[in-house]
Amino acid sequence: MRTSIFGACFVIALVLAHFGILPVTAGASGVFLLLLLAGIVSAPLSYVVLSKQRDAMSEQITTVVEKRQARPRSMKSRFAAQAAEEDAIDDALRAEHSA
Repeated sequence: MRTSIFGACFVIALVLAHFGILPVTAGASGVFLLLLLAGIVSAPLSYVVLSKQRDAMSEQITTVVEKRQARPRSMKSRFAAQAAEEDAIDDALRAEHSA
C-alpha cells in the first residue's frame, strides 16, 4: 500500500511537472527530484492513511508473540510432570527391590 501511495504521488508530481506547475528540468536530475519529492510527500501521507492497518498488524504480531511465549511454559510444565511421574515410578521400583 505504501508503494501505491508513493506511485500515486510520483505520477501526480510528473503531471504537475509536465504542465509546468512544478519547475523541474528535463533529464535524470529532474526525475530524481520528482522521486525525492514523491518520497517526501508520501511518507507522512502513508503514516496517516495506513495507521489503522499498522495498528491491526501490530496487534496481530503481539498476539502471535504472546502465544509463542505461552507455549514453552506449557511444554516445560509437561516435561516437569513427566519427570515427576518417572521419578515416582523409579522410587516405587527401588522401594520394591530394597524390600
